[in-house]
Amino acid sequence: MNASVEHEPSTASGTICHWIDGKAVAGSGRTAPVYNPSLGRVVRQVSLATPAEVDRAVASAARAFVGWSHQTALRRARVLFRFKELLDRDARRIARIISEEHGKTLDDALGEVTRGVEVVEFACGAPQLLKGEFSDNVGRGVDSYSLRQPLGVVAGVTPFNFPAMVPLWMLPIALACGNSFVLKPSERDPSASLRLAELLAEAGLPDGVLNVIQGDKEAVDALLDHPQVAALSFVGSTPVARHIQARGVANHKRVQALGGAKNHMVVMPDADLSAATEALIGAAYGSAGERCMAISVAVAVGDGLADALIEKLRQRLVHLRIGAADAAGVEMGPLVTPAHLARVRDYIELGVREGAKLVMDGRAHSAASLNDGFFLGPSLFDAVRPEMRIYREEIFGPVLGIVRVADYRAAVQLINGHEFANGTAVFTQSGAIARAFASEVEVGMVGVNVPIPVPMAFHSFGGWRNSMFGDHHAYGSEGFRFYTRLKTVTQRWPDADTVRAEFIMPTMK
Repeated sequence: MNASVEHEPSTASGTICHWIDGKAVAGSGRTAPVYNPSLGRVVRQVSLATPAEVDRAVASAARAFVGWSHQTALRRARVLFRFKELLDRDARRIARIISEEHGKTLDDALGEVTRGVEVVEFACGAPQLLKGEFSDNVGRGVDSYSLRQPLGVVAGVTPFNFPAMVPLWMLPIALACGNSFVLKPSERDPSASLRLAELLAEAGLPDGVLNVIQGDKEAVDALLDHPQVAALSFVGSTPVARHIQARGVANHKRVQALGGAKNHMVVMPDADLSAATEALIGAAYGSAGERCMAISVAVAVGDGLADALIEKLRQRLVHLRIGAADAAGVEMGPLVTPAHLARVRDYIELGVREGAKLVMDGRAHSAASLNDGFFLGPSLFDAVRPEMRIYREEIFGPVLGIVRVADYRAAVQLINGHEFANGTAVFTQSGAIARAFASEVEVGMVGVNVPIPVPMAFHSFGGWRNSMFGDHHAYGSEGFRFYTRLKTVTQRWPDADTVRAEFIMPTMK
């Protein structure tokens, strides 16, 4: 794989920069390595922001907010229209940047960009979506109307697994609403964020409306503690989501924190088994399982169905094409870092110790030593039980566990008993089962014969229980609610000589 693809603005030393006041700014603090996972080596460094650099970015955003928030919604939408055109133009370039630093295949990276562009398209409807309500003559000579106004400086902390799509869940809607934004992308694959900043500048976004701060926990905590940051959006693990919610709320911020997942796919006895198998292969092993909506548990209803499903999975998995992210025909690339590879391998060993049956061991796959990259083959466990850690915890790798249950009711109880409730799916040919499942399962996003039910941009994304902290889901109409606050105005225009003091509770009688 080419280790020097065209990528982000950087300093002369090759260290990935911040983006403040409309330009790349060299960092002054620590740095961290950025890997090419397909090659298994460090290809550049990334700056890790100091609190002073965070403060500089927030100050820039606060200055820019004044002018940007007073632009009409239509003018803001026109910048986003241009941004969308530039994303279309540069989609393949951005995909290459993602693929190089993350390890997902080029086609998968291009799909990520496409889903992000859909949110930009939705945000271009801001003039319609920001309209308030008006009630004429609610009382004698009294009218009432509502406004949705921006919050001010808002921040986003985004994960490594979608370095373009998740920032694009946040940025377009926040900007359309009139906010300024400080983005803290993952330090594991930071370059895509700077390309987005360049394109927004090219689209006409005023300097300072978007600032990008590279960094780690120190930068995140500085944003959470900063008095000028009004709200923070986050996507990542549940422990970090809890931390962000607690610290953000303690500092009087609005918080939207999307956490971990353990997504179940129920396969009913009447399901098309070939279709269910293909769905599981893509949903469990696509992007090496590094997706918050990946299926990591297959719930097989009935032992007979479980045996048949496992055999079909085994037959398909031996032919799974694994290799460098930019190689032709590859279906699964490497994991993102050596530390994450070691973590997933440890979970496989844990599953064996817990007594699950390891049907396929990804550690023994020929890809495990491919090109010295961070490769792991697909792993498949049978006889997984709810008390096992490999069932309870998010592995975030190419590991699928089979849980056998007796009937539909047991499947629903299993899912509803898990601490995570991000996404789930059922594969069936029964309309009655599908309808009951959609109603009875206590999960934020549900698929019927759709393994990864990520909502389109005009709906909203988010889980329940320990998969979501905060009151508003991401993007869609919920995104517009999160990035604005409601103001209600009640007005009267009386003649001056009719005004009298009122000492009782106002009513409209």
